[in-house]
Amino acid sequence: MSEADRLGRYEAMLRGLERRQSLRRLSGRSGIDFASNDYIGLAASPRLKAAIAAALEAGVPVGATGSRLLRGNDPAHAALEDEAARFFGSEAALFFSGGYMANLAVIGTLPQKGDLLLMDDLIHASAHEGARAGRAEPVLFAHNDAGAAEDAIRAFRAAGGTGKVWIAAESLYSMDGDRAPLADLMALADRYDGFLLVDEAHATGVYGPDGRGLAHPFEGRENVVVLHTCGKAMGGSGALVTLPKVLADIIVNRCRPFIFATAPSPLTAVAAQAALAIMADEPERRERLAALVAHAARRLRETCGLAPSGSQILPVIVGDNGRAMALAGLLQQAGYDVRGVRPPTVPPGTARLRISLTLNADAAAVDGLFDLLGAALREQAA
Repeated sequence: MSEADRLGRYEAMLRGLERRQSLRRLSGRSGIDFASNDYIGLAASPRLKAAIAAALEAGVPVGATGSRLLRGNDPAHAALEDEAARFFGSEAALFFSGGYMANLAVIGTLPQKGDLLLMDDLIHASAHEGARAGRAEPVLFAHNDAGAAEDAIRAFRAAGGTGKVWIAAESLYSMDGDRAPLADLMALADRYDGFLLVDEAHATGVYGPDGRGLAHPFEGRENVVVLHTCGKAMGGSGALVTLPKVLADIIVNRCRPFIFATAPSPLTAVAAQAALAIMADEPERRERLAALVAHAARRLRETCGLAPSGSQILPVIVGDNGRAMALAGLLQQAGYDVRGVRPPTVPPGTARLRISLTLNADAAAVDGLFDLLGAALREQAA
């Protein structure tokens, strides 16, 4: 078999993506940051750097060297988990290498055969991977529609389903920037003797007391499991899952992604613990971000005639893939790092610019960005 025969089908796949204007390429960082999830500017924080430098000086290793159940269970992991449980108000916490792995692990392990797993239809791709890996019956419900979720529970019970109900949602959605009706979903979980799984990826560090997220009123309950990513507002990498101790013990004993994966670097645990301290000590970071979000909301309305999301994530839905990427390219050439997002990351026909507000940009940069974007949108519409 020739090399062309072996690789030809993959080349055909790439040509197909290019025809649909869906081909992706890696690109470097340049321009003012309107693309990252470094919402409160911790990634380059001197305190994070100092914490890691001190840990290295004290002999904390770079690598874990094994899984947590073998020799990979470093004291830095345990210290972070103890502090995270205290900080977020849960009975226990477990540290994973990232949010994707945490969602895959938790959703693939905790819901059992015969249970009903309800997921908001815009939830992270990693939650879908967890559902595919797990034993429970997955059912999607309409985005942010607690009534649709209840209808699915009633249908499950009417069909003879007797298992537990698990409801999974993001607290703040990564592509639309809107909030989940967490109080309504929590009430559903309580009403039907179920569990609520909340992915706080884009809320941790930004919302709630000390940046504890939008699910903070419910943390610590026996039927609540929360994921806090450490690679977004917390500035490092990894993810924390806060949950009842019995469920943490189930993960340690039954969760293959936890049991068989090499543990995260102890240095990432050190950075995450330092980030928790910064979140508590420096509320001015959240205050500055909130002011920037309010300013950007006004400018988005004034220059583009669009309603803001109410959060630090501002989607500008364009629809057409090529048009979205052309707008992103225009902004990037002018020095604004804005990325276009296309299906399958977002639903078909909703290609968009995802404008992310962080403390790495200021009000003047926001003004320049939206002045240019508004002019470009008007020109495209003419």
